[in-house]
Amino acid sequence: MIRSTLVVILFLIISVNQLLGQGCSDAGFCTMGAMRPDQEFNKNIPLRLRSISLNLYEGQALTSPSIKAAILDFGIVAFNNIDLQFKVPYMSVSGNFGNTSGIGDLSFAATKSIKSTPRYDWLGTVGFKIPTGNSDLKQEEHDVVLPMYYQVTLGTYDLILGTSFLTRDWMFSFGYQQPLIHQNENTFQADPNQWSWYEGGMNYVREHAEAVDLKRGTDIMFRVERNFRLSRLNFNLGLLPIYRITKDQGRNSNGEYEKLDGTTGLAMSGLAGAGYNFNVYSSISLIAGFKITDRDYNPDGLTRKHVINFAYTYNF
Repeated sequence: MIRSTLVVILFLIISVNQLLGQGCSDAGFCTMGAMRPDQEFNKNIPLRLRSISLNLYEGQALTSPSIKAAILDFGIVAFNNIDLQFKVPYMSVSGNFGNTSGIGDLSFAATKSIKSTPRYDWLGTVGFKIPTGNSDLKQEEHDVVLPMYYQVTLGTYDLILGTSFLTRDWMFSFGYQQPLIHQNENTFQADPNQWSWYEGGMNYVREHAEAVDLKRGTDIMFRVERNFRLSRLNFNLGLLPIYRITKDQGRNSNGEYEKLDGTTGLAMSGLAGAGYNFNVYSSISLIAGFKITDRDYNPDGLTRKHVINFAYTYNF
């Protein structure tokens, strides 16, 4: 049984690379606290006070950059049964303009059960994202600031609020993300004087959205997920609509902020995943996303053609 199950999961890992998708195009709040996908509801499993996950992430940007990340996700149940989560990503980006790498934005979330019954759990989350830089990494040889697709940090402090309703078969979650302090210092511009060295031509350079000193707008998200659970193996299917309710802003040629058209609206994703529990202590999971719809203009560099996340989790 174990051997055949692992063969199935390996097949999914290989074949899912053919999917095209938007994924969590939002700065990561759809995987924080109560908004995390594939949460198991089982009152018979004893509570584990600590967990650590290693997540391997791969995504393809709308242009050439390929984004890879290794994410350490720590969890601990603190006083009053508050679940604390802390995520540390290491990002690596490679594309036509060059390569970048470094520690990505740090995430912290505190999750508390609002109401728990034998049939459902209702959870609430408060969290923060903390930048590790100013989004101003450069193409070193030619000393020009790279577009946001190549940056390893968004350069903003974000407030995260969320809630979820969880049963054995279903999960419904809602999240809110509000940038609080903007220190994004990205100054990428498709200026022929700066990019004359690039052999791919200015038409390709202009495919990267400009937003000098970007101020990201506010996002809300809703996740609906259906789980199919066997004794150790599980599958899930879901939808992840993310709506940017306020426009992004960038500085114009006069140094004044102006709102950017096309940055509000819906980004809808379809999600599919699988998981296997080796025992009550350890498990693996795979999640992939595919694009259904997207916003017109994406200066934050978060949109992906496809996204795949593989994780190993140990509870203790």
